[in-house]
Amino acid sequence: MPGDIPTLEVLLPVHNEVESIEGTIREILEAVSPHVRVRFIISEDGSVDGTKKVLMRLGASLPLNLLISEERKGYSRAVIDGMKSLEANYLLCLDSDGQCDPADFRKFWEARDRQDVAIGWRMKRADTLLRRVLSRAFYLVYQLFYRLPVHDPSCPFVLARKHVIESVVSELGEMRQGFWWEFTARVYRRGFSVREIPVNHRRRSAGRTQVYQLIRMPGIGYRHFVALFRIWSQTRRRG
Repeated sequence: MPGDIPTLEVLLPVHNEVESIEGTIREILEAVSPHVRVRFIISEDGSVDGTKKVLMRLGASLPLNLLISEERKGYSRAVIDGMKSLEANYLLCLDSDGQCDPADFRKFWEARDRQDVAIGWRMKRADTLLRRVLSRAFYLVYQLFYRLPVHDPSCPFVLARKHVIESVVSELGEMRQGFWWEFTARVYRRGFSVREIPVNHRRRSAGRTQVYQLIRMPGIGYRHFVALFRIWSQTRRRG
């Protein structure tokens, strides 16, 4: 029923986070619920470590819309599927590793009417040196294509209006591992206003990255560069 739809939904893509997912969800709920009525969209991505059982248990008492997958879809597909289920007027996107501090949500919510998309700026990233160096190098190439007025277009702390999500979600998916690079480029090229908000970035409380492992970096880098050109080609008539 329309009256049951909250003002905000929080999208979390989740894969093999059994050790930390309950704490992450509860921390986000504690930070967000004093400001707005909220529901979670949990886009579970074929976990094999007991994460599904934790989510099913939490779903009995917390406002969760559980999208469970028996097969691994990958980060981008999980986020896209979650976006397609959006019903609320606003969508907050976070990663499920807990690195972005949900206490910063208040700043995003207070500024929600000043732009179409608010994206975090991790001024002090708590990632490995290698990942920070590679991200910076890719950023320089990325800006040759798009010239976005942002410093951290891959930050997974994003608040967007529903009509923004609906306008781009069907186009997303060129960057299988670099989803937020693509999302930020597409919304900017469509003419939506984008604003950065500084956020606190922390080390993982448990587990390790499921995507950016050293052995996978060359392949990811190659696919990123190919996708950069394809996205630019697809959107240049709007630029």
